[in-house]
Amino acid sequence: MEINLISDTVTKPSPEMLQAMFTAKVGDDVFKQDPTVNDFEQKVAELFSMEAAMFFPSGTMANQTAIKLNTNPGDQIICDKWSHIHLYEAGGASFNSGVNFNLLDGNRGMITAEQVKNGINDPEFYHAPLSKMVSIENTTNKGGGACYEIGTLKEIKKVCQEHNLKYHLDGARLWNAMIAKKQHPKQFGELFDTISVCFSKGLGAPIGSVLISDAQTIKRALRIRKMFGGNLRQSGYLAAAGLYALQNNISRLEEDHRRAKELGALLETLPWVSKVEPVETNIVIFSVLPHIEDKAVIEKLSQKNIAISAMAKGTLRMVTHLDYKEVMHDYVKEALEKLAF
Repeated sequence: MEINLISDTVTKPSPEMLQAMFTAKVGDDVFKQDPTVNDFEQKVAELFSMEAAMFFPSGTMANQTAIKLNTNPGDQIICDKWSHIHLYEAGGASFNSGVNFNLLDGNRGMITAEQVKNGINDPEFYHAPLSKMVSIENTTNKGGGACYEIGTLKEIKKVCQEHNLKYHLDGARLWNAMIAKKQHPKQFGELFDTISVCFSKGLGAPIGSVLISDAQTIKRALRIRKMFGGNLRQSGYLAAAGLYALQNNISRLEEDHRRAKELGALLETLPWVSKVEPVETNIVIFSVLPHIEDKAVIEKLSQKNIAISAMAKGTLRMVTHLDYKEVMHDYVKEALEKLAF
C-alpha cells in the first residue's frame, strides 16, 4: 500500500470523474465553441456571483494573468512574504509583468488591513514604485492551511478602495477555507476584483484552475492567456472533471480536514516532535527536535511506504486528500506512533 501525503495534487480521477470526462461534449475552445468549457466557466462565475470566468491549465497561469491584468510594469504588489505568487511561481510576476513585491510579515501567511495600509507607497513619492494591487492567499500553503475570516478580508477591501488598489485572491485551496469556516463563494465574489480557484488539489481533478472577474476583465484575460500559451482546443474533457468535482467533491473536504486534525493531534503527543502548527484544513506542518534531521523522518516513513515532504530544515508537511482513505489513515497513525529516533 503506497500512501502519498506529499500534496493534495497527487490525486487521480475517480472512475465516475473519468466517465464524465469520456462522455463530455466538446468543441474548439479557442473559438469559444466548447460547450462543456462554456458551461463550466458559467457555473463557476455564477457560484461566486461574478460576471465571467475563464478556464486555465494551471493556478500559476491564472494568478500570473491576474497580475498582468491588474498592474503595469514598475508597479508593486502588496502581499505576505510567504505568498505563492512570490515564492513558488518562478519569478513570473517580474518576468511576465515587470512588477515587484512589498512583502509583509504576516501571521502564518495571513496579513491585516493595518499592515496593508502601512505598506502602501505614497503615490507622490516618485522614487518608489506605485502600489497597485493587494494579493491574498487563502488557504495559506506555507502557513499550514490557515484561512482568513471574512471580516479581515472586508477590512483589507476597505483599504484597497480608499487607495485605489486592485484586490486579488489566490484561492488555490479556497474550497477548503470555505468548508472549514462555513463560508459561501458569494462572500468572496463581493470583495475581490479577481479570484483564481484550483480544481486539481482538494477537488481531485487532474488539471485546471479558473479565473473569475467582471466580464470586461475576463475578455482582456483571453488575450493574456493566449500570450502565455494557455489556449486549449477540446478542453471540455478537462472541464468535465472540474464540473464533476464542483458537483461532488466539495462537502467531502470535511473528511480531509478531520484526518489532518487527527494527525496533528497525534504528532503533538510524540516525543520527537517539537512543534505542530495549528491545523485548520488539510495541511499538517510540524517540526522535529534539533538533533533529528528531517530527511531521517522522511526515510523512515518511506520504508513504510508513506511519502511526506520537507518544507525547510527540520520542518515537514503532510497533506490529506481525496485518495487518502480511512484504512490508510489508520496505518499512518500507527506508523507515526512506532517511529523512534
